[in-house]
Amino acid sequence: MKHHTSRLEFSIPRRFLCCAIVAGLAVTWTSAALAADSTDGKDPGARKAQTFPPVVVTANFQQSPLITVIDPKAPQQPIPASDGADLLKTVPGFSVMRKGGSNGDPVFRGMAGSRLAIVADGTQLAGGCPSRMDPPTAYVSPALYDKVTIVKGPESVIYGPVGSAGTVLFQRDTPHYLEPTASLDASATLGSFGRNDQTVDFKGGTPQFYVDVDGNRTHSDDYEDGHGNKIHSFYNRWNANTAIGWTPDSDTLLELSAGTGNGKAAYAFSGMDGVKFLRQSTALRFEKKHLTETWTKLEAKVYRNDIDHVMDNYTLRRPDPASMMPMPMASDLQRNTTGGRVAATFDWESLDLVVGADASTSTHNVRNGGPEGSPMGYYKALPRVRDARMEDQGVFAQATWTMAERDRLIAGTRLDRASVRGYGVAMSDSGGGMSMDPMDGSGMSMGMGSGAMTEDVDRHATLPSGFVRYEHDLRMPATFYVGLGHAERFPDYWELFGQHVDTTMGAFQDLRPERTTQLDIGLQYHSDRLKAWVSGYAGIIDDYILIHYGMTSGYASNIDAHVAGGEAGAEYRLGGDWKASATLAYAWGEDRTERRPLPQMPPLETRLGLDWDNGTWSAGALWRVVERQGRVAIGEGNIVGQDLGKTGGFGVFSLHGGWRIDQRWSLTAGVDNLFDKAYAEHISPSVVALQGFTTSTRVNEPGRVAWMKLALSL
Repeated sequence: MKHHTSRLEFSIPRRFLCCAIVAGLAVTWTSAALAADSTDGKDPGARKAQTFPPVVVTANFQQSPLITVIDPKAPQQPIPASDGADLLKTVPGFSVMRKGGSNGDPVFRGMAGSRLAIVADGTQLAGGCPSRMDPPTAYVSPALYDKVTIVKGPESVIYGPVGSAGTVLFQRDTPHYLEPTASLDASATLGSFGRNDQTVDFKGGTPQFYVDVDGNRTHSDDYEDGHGNKIHSFYNRWNANTAIGWTPDSDTLLELSAGTGNGKAAYAFSGMDGVKFLRQSTALRFEKKHLTETWTKLEAKVYRNDIDHVMDNYTLRRPDPASMMPMPMASDLQRNTTGGRVAATFDWESLDLVVGADASTSTHNVRNGGPEGSPMGYYKALPRVRDARMEDQGVFAQATWTMAERDRLIAGTRLDRASVRGYGVAMSDSGGGMSMDPMDGSGMSMGMGSGAMTEDVDRHATLPSGFVRYEHDLRMPATFYVGLGHAERFPDYWELFGQHVDTTMGAFQDLRPERTTQLDIGLQYHSDRLKAWVSGYAGIIDDYILIHYGMTSGYASNIDAHVAGGEAGAEYRLGGDWKASATLAYAWGEDRTERRPLPQMPPLETRLGLDWDNGTWSAGALWRVVERQGRVAIGEGNIVGQDLGKTGGFGVFSLHGGWRIDQRWSLTAGVDNLFDKAYAEHISPSVVALQGFTTSTRVNEPGRVAWMKLALSL
């Protein structure tokens, strides 16, 4: 295997230079334009800014340089999220690859899969399906978390292998009780197409012990698009978690947690449906604070996550005799991950430092068959066959240096040792290592080792990553920042063993790690009446892993790519109880090897909102406008999907309202897609023909959806 060293190219193309200039001009213009507003808070006659949170969230804004924090318990428009991807699509820059009613794949700035790190409760999640029926966010119920933090770009190294596009943290707060206390949050949601959710979260404890128990259930029938056509999209899922903590003193914590969940989901994009999404997780966490005057915290965690996913073509549909799978078939995929992390935090007068190490091991197993009595054998009675094992060990250090009163330097470095073993890898194409015909959308992996000439093979790589970011607080209430980050990413399971790639020995050995170097620049502004931000980026990706889709087979290859784009947003209080908001997001990419557009890039998108809120009653409108996308590379993409062709623009108008009944109760409601528009997102999979359902090119979005949510907080 060839050894490839990381390199930084200084000859940035003219288009990148233009993007950097535009970002710089935007920062300069915003600084000048907002300077006049910096004294608004000093006007003694000005109306005091209201502090109550919005009843319904229509857009989640960047609160600090490259950081967006979301309250997942707050009602969101469109209809409150059923999974992690549903929540993320309310953030500028995010798109979702819709596959049915739930379990979509999140895409940030045109980057998907393991380029976007998903971390839940301090552990990185990964699904098991070779066709991505179960992306990591499919196992996340946002309402059961206290906050969601998004870090844009390769600008953090302390949460495991770096996400080159960004990192998403689903986080729970650790309770600290000075006296016996208990709290309860509960909600119920009803909506069109049989939407029916229930959520409950109980927390309670004493100064020495605490318990956190939560659970939820979410359900929806098949929805209809704007034409009134039914989409195969039914889903039903549930989750339950508990944590018990011991706090012998205010500086010591020992916590044991466990969780489980399951569900089923019908898919419009596939020849099979997901009929089992079993998640079982356990973790043990230790934390000690104030060990010395400068050693402020020691934290350690060990965990295990088990995923058992089953897909078939007979539980939620009938097998089509004219399809590639005329008989009932099932595939059971299992992924077991164990890992741990230890980190120490030090705090000096002007320097904060976090150092630590983490490690994880993940094994993937498969068994294929059919229902009881099938000539293929009952899949539950068949043995599991291991096809892959992935490992990673990493060390990291991240520091924040307060250089002066208004100046900070944040920097981090990380070194990962990644390895993977493939079991029964075919020596050539004749070995039968390929999946079934990708165009049937089955996602059913036949497993490896079905040919006579197979071998167990290993790969290893040492991957450095790091970043440095400068932040400067201006004299107005604003912060300017510029950062440079580098991330190296090992090929993931889907790029080495997935449904749409060549799984032979040559492909396994030749696919190189992906290396991203990215510049981020922006401005954050916050006054009493106006909150605004602009964030731009430009990146060079060496050995970008591109998936070439085909009629009967596909393959992955390395190319060189350039990316650029940015997001911007503003929220302005008009006076009285009125507020206006706007966001803008754009992503651009180019395949520099083939001299064509980089696939799966979302088009320009803006959101315009107007809200009224007097503290008891609220109402608002949201207009989402998406531009056409003509820059495509048909038949190419990533592990999530491929470009299907050019798309036209569209606009969707929605309304919402709310009533704060008292300090405990609140009622919110909304109508998404008020005018029942028929449309599909540019980043969308193709539809698999299924009798009684629409056969549009892409998976159309829901038509008009009405919903209502009742929440209780005690």
